[in-house]
Amino acid sequence: MSRHASTSVAVDVPFNQPYTSGAELDYIGEAIASAHLSGNGPFTRKCAAWLEEALGAPRVLLTHSCTGALEMSTLLAEIGPGDEVIMPSFTFTSTATAVALRGGTPVFVDIRDDTLNIDEKLVAQAVTGRTRAIMPVHYAGVGCAMDEFLEIAHRHQLVVIEDAAHALGSSLAGRPLGAIGTLGALSFHETKNVISGEGGALIINDAALVARAEILQEKGTNRRAFFRGEVDKYTWLDLGSSFLASELTCAFLWAQLERAEWLNAERLRIWERYHDGFLGLEQAGLVRRPIIPEDAVHNAHLYFLLTPDEGSRNHLIDELGRQRVRTVFHYLPLHSSPAGRRFGRQAGELPVTDRASATLLRLPLWVGMSEGQIEHVIAAVHRALA
Repeated sequence: MSRHASTSVAVDVPFNQPYTSGAELDYIGEAIASAHLSGNGPFTRKCAAWLEEALGAPRVLLTHSCTGALEMSTLLAEIGPGDEVIMPSFTFTSTATAVALRGGTPVFVDIRDDTLNIDEKLVAQAVTGRTRAIMPVHYAGVGCAMDEFLEIAHRHQLVVIEDAAHALGSSLAGRPLGAIGTLGALSFHETKNVISGEGGALIINDAALVARAEILQEKGTNRRAFFRGEVDKYTWLDLGSSFLASELTCAFLWAQLERAEWLNAERLRIWERYHDGFLGLEQAGLVRRPIIPEDAVHNAHLYFLLTPDEGSRNHLIDELGRQRVRTVFHYLPLHSSPAGRRFGRQAGELPVTDRASATLLRLPLWVGMSEGQIEHVIAAVHRALA
């Protein structure tokens, strides 16, 4: 019998619990005292500079959400009616809606069985004369096959937009995720490693796009240039929207970025405990653990298990709930959703996506989990599968 199969004292383990360092309120107080509460204040500039240095990107713009950053990216890529954008079906709705809002068509392809990232071989097959961009999603903070996507993009003159919502602190062959393609998008939602409640960032890796990105972020005006003294008044120049993060959001975020490396290290410590704890279950064929490619450094954004079928996944969720361990499934496939059928199309069959959606469950993973909570989760999974 496994050493995790013994009865333990019931411990409540929520799926997520946002971490705060203690400095968030102090920095928000500083922002209030400065009387600059809208976007692009001192804390916004601090956060942008930190991200630019960490990512090696020419420019990072803080946004109200990752959704907003993705919408800015489709504007910058000039996605329009008739254009197609290749993406995984196994992703959050924001990836697809950013394209559909511009009148473009999300083209859904299947994912790889190992990483659950978009399958580069299927992307190459899905390119048509209408293809305008590729939007890889770095699932669980594990890097996609970016070199292949860059080669496809170069061959067909496409834009590569990285949905790096999960991936701050992750890298692929030494390159930070989000800073490899033409554009990238980060999320600081409260479920992410580094948070601001809601919040995001647009990573601009092509310096030629910076000036227009500033205009799009400022409701289509050259307001940023005006405040730098480059023009004597500002006016409406382009499409855009209110894509700014507030100074209060960035003040909170700054307290998190100061501890970003430690936050990722703590999550990785818990991730590794899980990974070791479930080795025997994988060897017994009861679950499959995450697979991390050799050239990928991940940030332990989430830990998942894959079960043999949907019934066993749902049973496991129910059994863990009875043991006060809160677990959840993840994405429902976009290609078979009502909006996905209306606004997008699928390129071939997507069996890996369907299987992953039906058999994946995510375990609690948050900074501040006690040793007792971590051990309780591991033991509860073993008992549920005994």
